[in-house]
Amino acid sequence: MAEKNVSLMCFHDELCLVFNAMMTALSLLRNGAHVTVFFGSRGVNALHKDKVGSLSCLPDQPKLGAEVMKRMDEMDLPPLEDLFFMFTHEGGEVLACPLNVPLFGMSEHDLIEGAKLADPSHYYKEVVIPADMNLTF
Repeated sequence: MAEKNVSLMCFHDELCLVFNAMMTALSLLRNGAHVTVFFGSRGVNALHKDKVGSLSCLPDQPKLGAEVMKRMDEMDLPPLEDLFFMFTHEGGEVLACPLNVPLFGMSEHDLIEGAKLADPSHYYKEVVIPADMNLTF
C-alpha cells in the first residue's frame, strides 16, 4: 500500500480540539502516513512551551470544562506535551504559522521542542496541495 500524505491544520488553543488533532495525527502517523500538523491563528498558543500545559477544555463553559478535564484525568489519557513529544520523535512534523506567532506575542524561541516556523511557500506547495487528506481542527 502506498504511503499517504496528511496535512492537518489546527486553528484553536482549546485543549479538547488540540488533543483530538494530535491523537488523530499520531494515529495516522503510526498507521504509516506521513503527517504534518500546522498550527495557525490561536492554535499557535498550543505550541508555546509555557502555555501548552495549562490549556483547558471549554474555557467558555468553566463548569463543564472542569468536568471534561476530570474525566480526561480519570481515563489516564496522555498529557498534550507527551503527544507532541511522541509525534515529533516518531517522525511527525509540527509547524507554527510565522504570521500568527508574533501576532500572539511569541517568537520561535517560545515554541515547544520539535515545533518550527512554517515556510508558507513550501508548506502550501509541498504539503497541502499534494496531500491525500487535508484535515482541520
